[in-house]
Amino acid sequence: MAEIIWQADFYRRPLRDASGQTLWELLVCDLTRTIEFVALCPQSQVNAHWLVEQLQLVADRMPDKIQVFRPQSLSLITAAGEQLGINVEATRRTDALKQWLQERSPLYRSMDNYTGEAYELLTIEKPPPIPLPEQLWGEQWRFAALSAKDVEEAFQERPIPLLDMPPALMPLQLGLASNIAIPGVIIYGGRQSMRLARWLQQANPVSLNYIAGAPDGLVLEAGLVDRWIVATFEDQEVSASAQNYEQRKQQSKGLHFLLVQPDNSDITFSGFWLLR
Repeated sequence: MAEIIWQADFYRRPLRDASGQTLWELLVCDLTRTIEFVALCPQSQVNAHWLVEQLQLVADRMPDKIQVFRPQSLSLITAAGEQLGINVEATRRTDALKQWLQERSPLYRSMDNYTGEAYELLTIEKPPPIPLPEQLWGEQWRFAALSAKDVEEAFQERPIPLLDMPPALMPLQLGLASNIAIPGVIIYGGRQSMRLARWLQQANPVSLNYIAGAPDGLVLEAGLVDRWIVATFEDQEVSASAQNYEQRKQQSKGLHFLLVQPDNSDITFSGFWLLR
């Protein structure tokens, strides 16, 4: 039987109740938004017990997993999930929920209890990026590209210790032609290769972006809000390759990859991640 997954957000909104208390809103949906559940909670009642009661009202059957993208929601929903025996996953990939939040965003301004304050439902404060721990640095790295067909076929078949290719991110699932170039970054980790791959797996990579500056850099977005400086460079040729990498990302609907291997022999691989 297919795994039942819900996506949830629980956070304050620009609304007050009759007594002047800030209201928090719980939104729960499934991946197809066949289920959509909304409940409001005064700030003084915000706790895991209230959440447990509400989650039991969402549907007849409890989910196997609840996905959460907002750091401020995570500990409360995790505590409620523990009481209900539901696994809670921290992930930025909550597309159904984020689409629903965007649609709901204009509603609050039309409500009688709208506070008038500015708000942005999907904005999450992110810390400035910090350098990768020095003991993890690879020996070399480079930009690369693979055809969508090669991404689908080459890596699924290989014995790679850490392999993260979510079905939703497969090129075919995104409707990409098999000859589209999928850009990526390859890190040659040398003796640190496996250690780096394990650290990346724990960090939960989301995307790897070129940031122009002085110097230019590659920044890894990971977890819910973490940001890591993977490399910095001032070489004009590398910067040109970085711009090409970002252009290819636009053509691949944002899909890209990160590959860690000990060296450039293409015999042994430590980790592969599809990112978007």
